[in-house]
Amino acid sequence: MIHGFAEDSNLWKYQVTVLSRHFQLIIPDLPGSGHSPFIANADIDTYSEIIKQLIEKELPDKETVSIIGHSMGGYVALAFAEKYPERLNALGLFHSSAFADTEEKKLARKKSIEFINTNGAQAFLKTSIPGLFAEAFTNEHANEIETQIKDVDYFSKEALVQYYEAMIARPDRTAVLKEFAKPVLFIIGEYDKAVPMPISLQQTYLPKEAHIDILHNSGHMGMWEEKEISNKILQEFIEAVTAINT
Repeated sequence: MIHGFAEDSNLWKYQVTVLSRHFQLIIPDLPGSGHSPFIANADIDTYSEIIKQLIEKELPDKETVSIIGHSMGGYVALAFAEKYPERLNALGLFHSSAFADTEEKKLARKKSIEFINTNGAQAFLKTSIPGLFAEAFTNEHANEIETQIKDVDYFSKEALVQYYEAMIARPDRTAVLKEFAKPVLFIIGEYDKAVPMPISLQQTYLPKEAHIDILHNSGHMGMWEEKEISNKILQEFIEAVTAINT
């Protein structure tokens, strides 16, 4: 389970308590996040190679895994799937996309980089994190969002800028979805502003086997906004994949 931009493994805290009863979980911190040290000049492919090394360490007998990636974590998962499809039994994109950034998106990310360089990482996170959630959740769970902002206030300017640059530079990987022979899960937030639902839906016809779930009360953080439904989706998907591979 791979977290996204300006997040760490704590992103999955509501999923761990449920999924760990049924599955072995590997939940890393990407370089520069959580307890993982920053690596200079890293990109999405670098992160995918680190995931490969971690899987080989935890599962040395070449066992296959299901990778679920949130947002930027989905970009890492797709890079992994492109190079090492034989190590996967399923792929999950949780509020993520195989499409490369549009020019408009690249410009928005570059403006965010400018803001970070001018105002610092903490000021950026304070202004950006609330917008990841659906408006209703923001209004009803302001304390939880404030806690999330405090929990990630350790992020360095260098790490956030590197993540943005890595996302800007990543290629289109829709071909990965077309060629991937195993099940692909799409979890889509109806109010997601970072990866809008229409864009998410455009990629769902590409895989040979697509499982599509829409969270009707979520923005970009469905694992928090609709945690019970998200847990059910993930558990049922991985159970089905496990049944096929046993």
